[in-house]
Amino acid sequence: MNVIQDYLQQCRKIIETVEAQQQAIQQAAQWFAQSIIKGRMVHVFGSGHSRIMVEEMWPRYGSFPGFNPIVELSLTFHNLVVGANGQRQAMFLENVEGLAERIQRNFDIRESDSALIISSSGCNIVPIEMAALFQQKKVKVTAIITQKHAAVSTSKRKDGKKLSDFADLILDTGAPAGDAMIYIPGLETPVAPGSTVGGVLLINTIKAETARLLTEAGHPPKVLTASCIAGPEKARELFESAYDEHAHRLAGLYQNVGK
Repeated sequence: MNVIQDYLQQCRKIIETVEAQQQAIQQAAQWFAQSIIKGRMVHVFGSGHSRIMVEEMWPRYGSFPGFNPIVELSLTFHNLVVGANGQRQAMFLENVEGLAERIQRNFDIRESDSALIISSSGCNIVPIEMAALFQQKKVKVTAIITQKHAAVSTSKRKDGKKLSDFADLILDTGAPAGDAMIYIPGLETPVAPGSTVGGVLLINTIKAETARLLTEAGHPPKVLTASCIAGPEKARELFESAYDEHAHRLAGLYQNVGK
């Protein structure tokens, strides 16, 4: 049994699933580009391992300002696994009611903003409440979930509502229910998840389309670029100017907080 080939074949199916969502990807990018052109930001949130997709959007090589990565360490820093700051605490906290409101209280969120919420199951309370609060503020919400996994999962909310109930647009990672994709003879449960693969494909197709729209609109983004491509001096210039722009945009999210 060639489990390596099996996993790669499952990833090819994920690519096909993402490819079939081009119209929805274009719509998300259009909302994001509009927010960025207006001088506002796209709020990107994910708890647990969904943090991976938040960091994939910004900041890293090939990305650009305009995105506000909301990464709460209490929900995502679980590298120690057990003990202080362990996984048990993070999994508990992502289902605490009211935490999303405390997070958003830090920002002056406006209708011209947009949001991207990532949750494979779409069933944990904090991501759901984040989306619901954004919608209450008339912010367009794009959700990245795993459709097959969400369909057979139970929401932690008392009313049973899921992330998809508070999204203006839903994108599917294409992974299976339970996420893990490979069954091995003699091993009771599957290994090797696929939602990260689909999630990263969605993030970067959105990113590329957003960059295209910004450039065609006369607002080419400041892209973090490796020195082997742009040269050391230009790469440093791009990094500094991109970080400065991010700081200026972020300042706009703070200046009217509480007023």
